[in-house]
Amino acid sequence: MLDRIKASLPSLAPAEQRVGRLVLDDPRAFAKLPVSELAERAHVSKPTVVRFCRSVGYDGLSDFKLKLIGSVSEGVPFIHRSVDADDKTGDVLVKVIDNTVAALLKYRNDASSFAIDKAVEALAAACKTGRRIEFYGAGNSGIVAQDAQHKFFRLGVNTIAYSDGHMQVMSATLLGPGDCVLVISNSGRTRDLMDACDIARRNGATTIVMTATGSPLAAAGQIHLAADHPESYDHYSPMVSRLLHLVIIDVLATSVALRIGPRVQPQLREMKNNLRSKRYT
Repeated sequence: MLDRIKASLPSLAPAEQRVGRLVLDDPRAFAKLPVSELAERAHVSKPTVVRFCRSVGYDGLSDFKLKLIGSVSEGVPFIHRSVDADDKTGDVLVKVIDNTVAALLKYRNDASSFAIDKAVEALAAACKTGRRIEFYGAGNSGIVAQDAQHKFFRLGVNTIAYSDGHMQVMSATLLGPGDCVLVISNSGRTRDLMDACDIARRNGATTIVMTATGSPLAAAGQIHLAADHPESYDHYSPMVSRLLHLVIIDVLATSVALRIGPRVQPQLREMKNNLRSKRYT
């Protein structure tokens, strides 16, 4: 959580930056002090303190303090254990799983339910009105986009995934109000994805971005789903960010299915019945 705040500082207003530095200087004290005392120490107004919490992806001061306490005391710290060239299979097994579990638990502590709820609301609205939902990604993120399309089309949604930059730009050009596009990127700096996101937003589509805090893509989207995980620790490290993105897609798909309501259940049941003939008994 503190790394996320550090990454966000340059993109914040000067007054909000002062609040951010106050958090980084003494996070435990920040979590315990009332808003009036926090505002006085940061030389800002009380609404600015709340605005800072929302700017870095939390529902408000109470939600921010709750996550902050969990991050600095009760939460599971993220400790990356690099894979070494002479590691045995058992060592690799433990390190890879530990790194993944730590990243997921860190996300659980840091995630903004407010941002996720906004994304779910937009996606569910597009589903109910028959508008398009599109998923864009490149490289590993392109695979996540395909997984998202697979999960959403089973709900009867008009959806498609693109990993080619030209196709993304062309398809974004055809989107309009009521449509949604979810752009997925670990770095948040891929030019093709930025271009497609900008085009979709100009055409009135709702743009949801799943990417690192403080990245150009994070600022380009209307709804930012922060997915902060450092990569490239060593040559052998798998892309834990891909697994984190897949989990977030699962959260979105499950929440949208619940929003759609009972009408989706008969479709899923019939789909499973039809697939039984494809399996050996």
